[in-house]
Amino acid sequence: PVIENNTNFVVLNETQDYIVVDKPSPLLVHPSSPGNPPSLLDEIKALLAYDIANGASLSIINRLDRETSGVVLIAKNKETARRFGIAMQNREIEKEYVALVKGRPEKEKFTVDAPILRAGEIYDSPIWVKQTVHPKGKACITDFELLEEKGSFCLLKAIPRTGRMHQIRVHAQHVNLPIVGDKIYGGDDSCYLEFINTGWSKSLQSKLILPRQALHCRKMQLSKLESWEAPVPIEFKRF
Repeated sequence: PVIENNTNFVVLNETQDYIVVDKPSPLLVHPSSPGNPPSLLDEIKALLAYDIANGASLSIINRLDRETSGVVLIAKNKETARRFGIAMQNREIEKEYVALVKGRPEKEKFTVDAPILRAGEIYDSPIWVKQTVHPKGKACITDFELLEEKGSFCLLKAIPRTGRMHQIRVHAQHVNLPIVGDKIYGGDDSCYLEFINTGWSKSLQSKLILPRQALHCRKMQLSKLESWEAPVPIEFKRF
């Protein structure tokens, strides 16, 4: 069985200069091949066809992994894209995520300060995009906070202080709190490779439980006036 793509994004806020949406999982942010599955950018272009016909130029400011849901900010013109881009570079935009993880942290609040790099740079990894903690990597810091716990699982708040690829997922695994449903960092490489080859299956469900990685961008904040929130997905609550 294949996980159906979900194009049902929700508009959280819109102005003349930008639009903010709650992206579902597993919707791609940008178009990609093969097969050209629908993407968030395609859907936004369709929604804003009138604006584009009148000169709007769309720029996605923050990118989420396909299976990560939550707040995505899209500028409608180059001036706004530049303003948001500078704010991102200066780390003036704070992003807050929630993650369902297996295990329980030793402390309610903790910080993971561990550099990461692409795993293939230090060992033969069959997954090109896989990242790993390594002293030669780039500086990487994530703040975590325990929100709820139930049985052998808990809900964490995660605030990335740097912008490295997969950093919350890598850091969660690094402290033995793997994110539920994470096909790369939630188990071993075989889960991701099996999913690529066969799609979602009963054997994967027994290992990963959820068909998506349980990571959600709940909030983005640039200033007191510019702050956007996306509610925690229903599948997290059901879990």
